[in-house]
Amino acid sequence: MTVTSGTRQEPAQRRSERSGAPLPRSTEASSGWTGRLGHALDRPLASYHLVLGVVALLLVLGLVMVLSASSVVAQEETASSYSLFVTQAILMAVGLPVLWIASRTSVPMWRRLAYPALLGSVVLLVLVQIPGIGVEVNGNRNWLEFGGPFRLQPSEAAKFALILFGADLLTRKRKLLGQWRHLLVPLLPIGGALIGLILLGRDLGTAMILIAILLSLLWVVGAPLRLFAAATVAVALLFVSFVATSPTRLARVTTFMDPFASLQGSGFQGGHSQLALATGGWWGLGLGASRQKWGTLPEAHTDFIFAIIGEELGLVGTLAVLTLFGLLTYAGLRVASRATDSFTRLAASGVTAWIAVQAVVNVGAVIGLLPITGIPLPLVSYGGSALLSTMLAVGMLASLARQEPGAAEALAARRRTSLLGVFLPTRAR
Repeated sequence: MTVTSGTRQEPAQRRSERSGAPLPRSTEASSGWTGRLGHALDRPLASYHLVLGVVALLLVLGLVMVLSASSVVAQEETASSYSLFVTQAILMAVGLPVLWIASRTSVPMWRRLAYPALLGSVVLLVLVQIPGIGVEVNGNRNWLEFGGPFRLQPSEAAKFALILFGADLLTRKRKLLGQWRHLLVPLLPIGGALIGLILLGRDLGTAMILIAILLSLLWVVGAPLRLFAAATVAVALLFVSFVATSPTRLARVTTFMDPFASLQGSGFQGGHSQLALATGGWWGLGLGASRQKWGTLPEAHTDFIFAIIGEELGLVGTLAVLTLFGLLTYAGLRVASRATDSFTRLAASGVTAWIAVQAVVNVGAVIGLLPITGIPLPLVSYGGSALLSTMLAVGMLASLARQEPGAAEALAARRRTSLLGVFLPTRAR
């Protein structure tokens, strides 16, 4: 029986209910939460909103946890439980305009900034090694002193500079990357120089992050697997030699799997970090109720803030933090995979590798799966240079998300709609 064009067809869902047949796959998907999620992710500005939304949640969580984790040490050092929290809030207030400006910076401008950023970071890393200018903190000489409480950590700027330089260089040489000398030179010598300057200050953790950024750039351009095998061997040898020449690092590496064997010695920090997580249980002791921050867990508001999150907010809180970092990693990889130009793909991959690897290394050290390296949890831990440089990086990631196919048109349409809503009379609306 043929249905004429003038006959109204019965909806698929009603026919399915009457006949007992299952709904078509496309209908089921579009009517469920997975369909709604897929529809939301198909929007041109989905990556942009995901980056900004996740970063905002991490910043707010970090500010709250810095207030809780730093209250005891701040009271001891400054006679005010809020001093470190206020400093973090001021730094975040400075970083938000930086993030906003970065999110609206064009790709050509980022490429023009690559070489000045590289030169500036090299100069700052050299200044760190000059006596009287460079400052040693916790055994690492990686700070510049400007008087009073103001310090700068040039190695944080070096991460961002390496991403810009590497992405621009590999984009310029994209037609020659099939040749080894064009693939590796001058990227590896310059990247190696940055890493070497950081290792002069004995900052192994930050050097490992720069190595991860460098390898991520080479991975994206399709470097041969044997190169990564050689790099793995080289990094392992570097790690072993660097640890073997430092009794403190050697003790950290030999005790991180069982810190309770030397709880009053080299395992003190790792052991109390795990005690904090164990005490928190499923739901935590409550916000502000940490016991380990009362002098038994060093660096509770910086490198080990994840342990305080676990103690006060429990397993649920730590899983929420890991979920946020997972979403930010997904958003970064999504921006890279949808990029229409090589620089955007490389820069987005570099920023994503930076944040994801640093979060994994920090959390791994806190829970006892990795040795303690002394690097903070991105966007959450207390710290000026680390916070500002990471906010600049995620601002660039947001600007790259605005370059996705259809994103520019969606932003232009939204601006036109906003202007019409402002200037049209009420009746015309």
